[in-house]
Amino acid sequence: MKKLLADKAIWRAVPVLFLFVLFAWASSGFAVAARGEKTPAFPTPLGYVSDYAELIDADWQSRIRAVCKELENRTGVEMIVVTISTASPHSHAREYAEGLYKEWHIGSAQQERGMLLLASLKERQAVVVLGRSLLSAVGKPKLDELSTQHLIPMFKNARYGESLYRAAVGLASASGNAIQAITEPKRSSSAGFWMNVAVALAMLFALWRFTRPERRHPFQRWRRGGYWSTGQGGFGGNFGGFGGSTRGQGLS
Repeated sequence: MKKLLADKAIWRAVPVLFLFVLFAWASSGFAVAARGEKTPAFPTPLGYVSDYAELIDADWQSRIRAVCKELENRTGVEMIVVTISTASPHSHAREYAEGLYKEWHIGSAQQERGMLLLASLKERQAVVVLGRSLLSAVGKPKLDELSTQHLIPMFKNARYGESLYRAAVGLASASGNAIQAITEPKRSSSAGFWMNVAVALAMLFALWRFTRPERRHPFQRWRRGGYWSTGQGGFGGNFGGFGGSTRGQGLS
């Protein structure tokens, strides 16, 4: 009898449990939907230039791509240029650009060498998002200069392709020069270190040559034939070969 009552109690609880699970699932679904409405999915990248607002003609797109490609090949900095019709539902194009930068993973995660130049037509706003490695390279004075000369006039004269191209050239020049300034001292200091090692070894070898016991009896070595010329020639040849290999590493 007790077992029968227990079984009935279990079956009475099953519908309640089912309704609870259904309600929880529906609530989570509504929450996801609500979040989806607030944060719409970003578009798929189209390469160095993603002209979703169709503001850049083919010729200027080709020029911008060439600048971005050369910059990445030389310095590893990834620059992307994007146009959109509107930043809605975001209140400012900056919010859209920051989200797009993260969504597309612009620039490597290790070095954070990425730049995003975005123009929003409806809001008449242009934004530049920089990776951490480029914050000091492209400072506020440079951004103000590009904004005044190209980005602000762009929305008045409607020369979107040319203006974005010139802004991209300015960003590429500033970031490229900074990256080269960082990497060149490392290369030169490395070459200088090995040159110092070569000079030290040469001095030790010369000291050993002229202080060993046989140096006290030069006529004995002369009688063995050709040792001076061979030794001097060999020494000069070795030093020259080392210097040549050093120049090959970029010293010159």
